[in-house]
Formats: sequence, C-alpha cells, structure tokens
Amino acid sequence: MLLEYFLFGMMTFHLSGAQNEVTEVFAEAGSQAVLPCKCGPPSARIPAIIWRKDGKSTVWRKQKSGLEYWGYAWSSKTQRVRCPHTMFESGDFSLQIDNVKEEDGGVYSCRVERGVQVIEKTVTLRITRVSVSSSAPIWGSDVSITCNVTPWPLEALVRWTLNDSPFEPQNGAASNTRTAAMEKATGRLTGNWTCVVNYKGQEGRASATLSVQGVIHPPRDDAKVYAAVGSAVTLPCVFSPGLIPSDPVWEKLKPVFLTKPAPGRLPASFSASGPLSPLPSDQSASLKEVGLGDEGRYRCSGVIKGQRLTRNMQLVVAKVHSSVQSQNTGSVTLTCQLTDTGEVTNYEWVHVIYDLKGSRSVGPILEGKTLNISTMSEGNQGEWSCRFYGKDGLLGNVTYHIQQMSGVSGEKPTSVSHNTAATVGLSFLLLVMLLILAQIYKNHQRRKGIFRYPALETIVHTVSNEREERERNAVKKPTRKTSVVG
Repeated sequence: MLLEYFLFGMMTFHLSGAQNEVTEVFAEAGSQAVLPCKCGPPSARIPAIIWRKDGKSTVWRKQKSGLEYWGYAWSSKTQRVRCPHTMFESGDFSLQIDNVKEEDGGVYSCRVERGVQVIEKTVTLRITRVSVSSSAPIWGSDVSITCNVTPWPLEALVRWTLNDSPFEPQNGAASNTRTAAMEKATGRLTGNWTCVVNYKGQEGRASATLSVQGVIHPPRDDAKVYAAVGSAVTLPCVFSPGLIPSDPVWEKLKPVFLTKPAPGRLPASFSASGPLSPLPSDQSASLKEVGLGDEGRYRCSGVIKGQRLTRNMQLVVAKVHSSVQSQNTGSVTLTCQLTDTGEVTNYEWVHVIYDLKGSRSVGPILEGKTLNISTMSEGNQGEWSCRFYGKDGLLGNVTYHIQQMSGVSGEKPTSVSHNTAATVGLSFLLLVMLLILAQIYKNHQRRKGIFRYPALETIVHTVSNEREERERNAVKKPTRKTSVVG
C-alpha cells in the first residue's frame, strides 16, 4: 500500500514538472529590462502564462484561449510590458519591460501551464541609478554622487569609474561605497560617472554625467599659454555657456608669493577687452606685443551667484638666442629658449623660404633644441622656425630670420660693409650737388627779377657814374696858397 502511494507521488511530481529557480537581473533606470522565463523544449500544447510582481499583483497574463490581460498598474496608454509571441514556439516566455523605473524593482514570478506540466520561475529585478545632487553645480559648491539599486542587494560589491578610469576618492575614503564623492565641485569631478555593482555573479551598471559650471577654458588651474617674443597672444578666460560674470578682474601674480600669490603690475601691452567675442561669458584678455618680462602667472576672476570664481594660468615666453661660433665662416648657433620647459618633450627646426612671387617652400625638418648654420650661405637665407612639442602635440613655435641673427651677433660680411660705405658716399655727393644747383637757381631768379625793368637799371647806373665822377674831381683839384705882405 505504501509502495503504491510512493509511486503515485513520484508520477504526479514528474507529470507536473514543478520547478522554482531564482534569477538576478540588473537594469539601469530608463532602459529595457528582460525577465527570463525559458521552459525547455517546445510543446504542442497551448500554454497559459502569468507574470506577477511581489507574489500578488498581476503584471501580464495570457489564457489558453489566447486572450491577454494587463494588471491595473501596467495597463496605461503607453504599454511598457509585453511577452513576444514569436518566442513561444521555442519555449521562451520572457517578459520585456520598457523604460524601467525605480518602483519596477522587486521580485517577479513566471508561471507557465502546459497541460499537466507547471513551470515556475522567480526573477529579482534590481534597478540601478546614479544620482547627483546637482547635475551642473557651480564651481566650489557642495556636490554628492550616489549609486542607488532598488532593491539594494546585501553584500554587493561597488566600484566607481570616472571617464572610464577607476576613481579614487580623496582623503583616504573607501572606493567601494555607495557614495562616490561628497566634496566641493571642481573640474576633477567633471565627466561621466559609472557605478558598477557585482552580486551573485551578476553585474549592474548605471551612469550619469556631471558638468561643473565655472571657467571652462582654460579647463584647469596653472594651464600654460605659449607665445613668442614680439607676437600677440590671447589669455583665455571663458565661463560656462549661460553664465555672465559680474565684476571681471585680471591680475598678474607676483612670483615671490608661492603659497598666497599677490597681484602685481600688468604688462603695458595688456588689454582686458580680449578678442572681439559677442559672448558675455568670454572674458579673455590679450597682449598686443609679448616681451620677455611678461612671462609669469596671470589670474582672471568673475562673480557668479555671489561667489567669485577664479582661474590661474601661466604665460610661457619663447625666443631664439643666437651666438657666433666662427667670424670667418659666419657659423652661428641658434638655441630655442623658453621661460618654462616643464611640458616640452622635443624640439624641431623648420627652414621656410619665400621667393619673389611670395611662394612659400619648407625645407627638411631638423631635430634638436639647438641648430648650427652658416649665415654666409645663401641656402640658409629666409625664416627659421623652432617648434616645440608636448605629450599631446604642438605647444607653440618661435621664428627668426637669418638677417636678424647676423645683426644680433655683430657679424657683418666684408661685401656688405663695402656696399654700405659706397652708398653713404654717393648719398653725400648727391646732397652737395643738389645744394649747388639750388644756389645757382636762386641767383638766376634774382637776376631775372632785376632785368625786368631796363629803364630803371639805366637810371641807377647813370646816377652811380655821376657820383663817382664828382668824387674823383674833388680829389684832383689843387689847394690855393695865400700870401701875406707885411
């Protein structure tokens, strides 16, 4: 008798095929979640399917007749749940939920009835989301970044990445916490944050973008701006779009104050108006002609929502120094010099030549910080440009002309000196000839003005002649002697 009951129970269990499996599914808020419910090989029997949430509320069900029903909470006009019929033939009764929300997280059950066979599966749906206290905080304001999972899995492992790189919190805080950062907003926190949750072999991810508003260009403090001596340069100071700073101020910082920089005197060619930009968020400045003494640190600032935001930058000045190696051959050494070489990785020299038509040709590229050339060679005439590079590419360049280099070094070829002396002599001779011609012309004009009146000229000569005649007669007339008779 007992054997019959045992065999009957085993047969009933086999026929019903009752099973219960638990599966973990992670989905980011706003994405599509697929809750698996695969029931083995296909069957010719028409199944009855029902999906429930938290063991009570119906999400979706289909009767053997083919009629479908949605639960009250899921029967909105925008249908978010469905169970594709095309998958039924393969025994796949998975549920798809579009645009999942945090309240969709929970435990779901799938029950499939195919004749006397009943299959049940349990799926835990966990919704992941990264929450930021402010998606665009002002520089220096408080900000927090938190990883949320609904429902939260106990003993889950959490790690954070910022811009696809592992994020290490400051001040020695643990990196495997739900909250990645609770600190002042700076450019360090700007970018794409991703929370990665590992639990029971499953991985959930969620991301959020944090954009800190303030000075966006330069993107960081102490960024370097490169300029050649004598050139013009723009010192950038651009605020986030939509931010209009009040009371903008530019300062040059004294180098002697390292911990607390003090403002110094701005260069004479400094202009706070900067480039002609229609954007009020652009408070860039400019130097019309950079001098070697203009190098150093500059600071721009502006008030946003009652808070003064600042950005420091460093102006690096470049020049070419020339030194004579040989007076006979005209050999000169050119050296590319910068006031700060901390970011420079390599140098190169480029020879640029312009012909009479203005066409530009470039010679071979020579590597190195220094260059030895001969100023006597016509092939070296033209422009020499020193380019300097950093790890991210070209930083800047400084140009120099061979004629300028000869003048600085004091070297003057003999032919040039002879030509100069001849030119000076000819110029002096021409000046003397012009003065002589001017005097001749002046005398000619004077005589021409007198001969216009010949009668007057005759009268003048006649009067002059008569006066001279009387004077001569008076001199020739003898003196009479008087005798006295006693």
